[in-house]
Amino acid sequence: MPHSLRSAIPRSRRTTAALLACAVSGCLIAASAPSPATPLGIGDPLFPTLGNPGYDVKSYDLSFTYPGSNNKPLTAVTRIKARATQRLESVNLDFAHGTVQSVDVNGLPASFTSAGEDLVITPAVPLPRGGTLRITVRHTSDPVSTKGEDGGWVQTEDGLVMANQADAAHLVFPCNDHPSDKAMFTFHVTAPDTYTAVANGVARGVERTGGATTWNYRTRHPMATELAQVSIGRSTVLHRRGPHGLPLRDVVPAEDAAVLEPWLKKTSDQIAWMEKKVGRFPFETYGLLIAQARTGFELETQTLSLFEKGVFTEPAYPAWYVESIMVHELSHQWFGDSVSPRGWSDLWLNEGHATWYEALYADETGHRPLETRMKAAYARSDQWRATGGPPADPRPAKPGQKISLFRPNVYDGSALVLYALRQKIGNRAFERLERAWVAVHRDGTADTADFEHLASVVAGRDLTSFFEGWLHGEKTPPMPGHPDWKLNPVRAPKATR
Repeated sequence: MPHSLRSAIPRSRRTTAALLACAVSGCLIAASAPSPATPLGIGDPLFPTLGNPGYDVKSYDLSFTYPGSNNKPLTAVTRIKARATQRLESVNLDFAHGTVQSVDVNGLPASFTSAGEDLVITPAVPLPRGGTLRITVRHTSDPVSTKGEDGGWVQTEDGLVMANQADAAHLVFPCNDHPSDKAMFTFHVTAPDTYTAVANGVARGVERTGGATTWNYRTRHPMATELAQVSIGRSTVLHRRGPHGLPLRDVVPAEDAAVLEPWLKKTSDQIAWMEKKVGRFPFETYGLLIAQARTGFELETQTLSLFEKGVFTEPAYPAWYVESIMVHELSHQWFGDSVSPRGWSDLWLNEGHATWYEALYADETGHRPLETRMKAAYARSDQWRATGGPPADPRPAKPGQKISLFRPNVYDGSALVLYALRQKIGNRAFERLERAWVAVHRDGTADTADFEHLASVVAGRDLTSFFEGWLHGEKTPPMPGHPDWKLNPVRAPKATR
């Protein structure tokens, strides 16, 4: 997820992480069925209309044609293969910012309309439970928000990148936009020959016709929609090898390759460091996508983490700080990408772990003591809980302010929970737990209850009361092993008028 605000060096623009998840633009759908359609959701308490019931997506095949300008709509085709989990007379997809020209279901034209942020499709023939569902949607994908909202496509100086977390993939393509429904992805991106297109996964060849090139990519592991990435720009792709021959590829502005190289070559050692902590890297490739944009966030898009160029070129940031940011996003490949949250209330599992390994790396390589950072987080913990709820029971973001979901309590506050757990069960048991977590749930989804159960199994004791206080309590429990650590008083919110 977007990297959190750091106490060491204030960087307020980084906290705009969740702007990518803020309000969505209106979907412009050429409706061909004036039915009383209803927007649906799968019941996520933080995003109640996100995702859709009745089917399980197996794969997405996405085609985008870039017109050579990042303020004009792309022509797109989204092909979805799914299995119906119930009898379906209509199918809802999340889609909120594009014009739909046509929809086919299992080879037959289907009627469609819009309802809220849903594209509601009525197939010519109802779909039986267990049946295969093949949907083809021909549409546009608009990189410009009519309301100035962020999320989905992000305009860079030379093209576009994607930033879909938490609920913005459906600003780019029709989908079941919830991390609980992971699927395989194939990308076909056509752009003028002067551009380079890169996407998640591994390259599957290029096709050149009449001044345009189509770049093809495919994932080898299932992926949540919020982690999809497509970069279109005047970029250079740099290749190298990581631990045990892992293919690494970085996508950087062509003119900045030499300046960025000292940072890029650090990735291999960082992967080796993480593998010693939690086990083998979980995907087919990894690298950094460095964008010429002031995004205000970094983002763990699967196999290709998104960074703004300023992270590496701003002289005020010391090396230990930049490297810890790199490790934060790298850690997400295990925690958040390979093991995805079953619901958005489980966000602490993503961000708490990424912040934990970021802080541990800074401790071991940058001489920034982990205990000092955790003690400072402990002092603030009650205030964080009062403001945004406990780590595993976050309060919903205010309407139009989804950025507030990514609060300090899901970053340092959740890393603090992991520190307390290590204090409680000991370092050896904690390390076994971390390795077991990413191994047991690899390529899947998991929730807070799964983590609590596995921790108790690995520790060989019932940790229910520990987690009840640390993950769900309104007040922060005493820190095991540190009875002297104190909590700051909770300040009442300022009155407004």
